[in-house]
Amino acid sequence: MSLAVRSSTPAAIAPAPAPLRKRRRLPGAVWVLVLPFVVMFAAFFVAPIVYALVQSMFTTRSSGLGYGAPETVFVFLDNYTRALSDPAFVESLGRLVLFSAILVPLMVATALVLALLLDSGRALFPRVFRVLYFSPYGVPGVVATLLWGFLYVPATSPVLQLLGMAGVDFDPLASGTVLFSIANIALWGFAGYNMVILMAALNAIPSELYEAARVDGASAWATVWHIKLPLVRPSIILVTVFTIIGTLQLFVEPLVLRPLTTAISSTYTPNLAAYNQAFAQGNPNLAAAMAVIVAVLGFAFSFGFLRLVNRKDNRAW
Repeated sequence: MSLAVRSSTPAAIAPAPAPLRKRRRLPGAVWVLVLPFVVMFAAFFVAPIVYALVQSMFTTRSSGLGYGAPETVFVFLDNYTRALSDPAFVESLGRLVLFSAILVPLMVATALVLALLLDSGRALFPRVFRVLYFSPYGVPGVVATLLWGFLYVPATSPVLQLLGMAGVDFDPLASGTVLFSIANIALWGFAGYNMVILMAALNAIPSELYEAARVDGASAWATVWHIKLPLVRPSIILVTVFTIIGTLQLFVEPLVLRPLTTAISSTYTPNLAAYNQAFAQGNPNLAAAMAVIVAVLGFAFSFGFLRLVNRKDNRAW
């Protein structure tokens, strides 16, 4: 009897097979929203980079005695060799690195100080000053350079005229000072923009942290050093990377100031050199190689800075 019962009862109940998980498919609305960005990103960012890379590996040569049609020849890295063997272009790269070393610390420090001042409880009319500091960013770069150009020329600058009457001889467009004058224009135009980024990070700090600091008797400097600066550090890094990339795009300011001084040549910056090769010398292939070199330099600086910051974070932990 017991055997019959055992035979009719299964020894073990096998678990039911788990239902197969269906792959989640993105709804059509997501593709409708994402596709325009993908198309625009590919058309206006990826495609120009690929086109510049391709163009930099070709050159145009005239056939025979110049009577035939010009011939496009694949030269691989010859344009890069020509660019890096040009002393004027190499000097412009060094000048660009110096400009970045001058502007990046000044930009980050100025934006951070302005943001901290407006975020402090003692600031008078913070909204008014926030608009005043940000308003130079709304001025186009060409217009801003023209405005500062009038202040840099002694014949039209009331400041330089007053300094001349006081016996101070100062030429902002001299060969030794023009780079600092250009840095001043960039600082005036973009410090307010970076200040807004840092202020957004400061406004995101929970007020409970400030209350706890007051309860513990922390001073204003201690609050800035131990609460504000550590919490806005990601935004400071972001501003630094943006400034590094922006300095490597230096073009408008020296181009507009060039008619006002002899200290700025057609190869003063790498972008000016590439512009001159493309539209004055009729050599777009060499200009593309110069542009790619500047892009690689910008990537190396940005990636190197982020790598250095991440390494310091890992050591801190």
